[in-house]
Amino acid sequence: MIAAAPIDSVMRALADPTRRAVFERIARSDEITVAELTRHAGVSQGAVSQHLKSLKTAGLVAERPEGRNVYYRAQPDGLTPLVDWMSHYGVFWRDRFADLRNLLQEIDP
Repeated sequence: MIAAAPIDSVMRALADPTRRAVFERIARSDEITVAELTRHAGVSQGAVSQHLKSLKTAGLVAERPEGRNVYYRAQPDGLTPLVDWMSHYGVFWRDRFADLRNLLQEIDP
């Protein structure tokens, strides 16, 4: 089986709106437990745990066990493949808009 590229893992993890909301909640906290995430997620603790597993696999969150609790924190470096991909297309669109601007100036000086 071919291993997925890092960008695929990140995009797949963030494609689900509930998972994205869980990630955003973690990113706004220093650290947060599953119980705290479940309180405001609108889904079961099992569902939150599955979302956390996907986020962890994609490298977007890290966990720290302490006694009976596991604390989760965002891993900003996990977003690097997505930022790199978006930067590539940012250049692409800037170039296209510059070409369009030049064309419009040629048509209507």
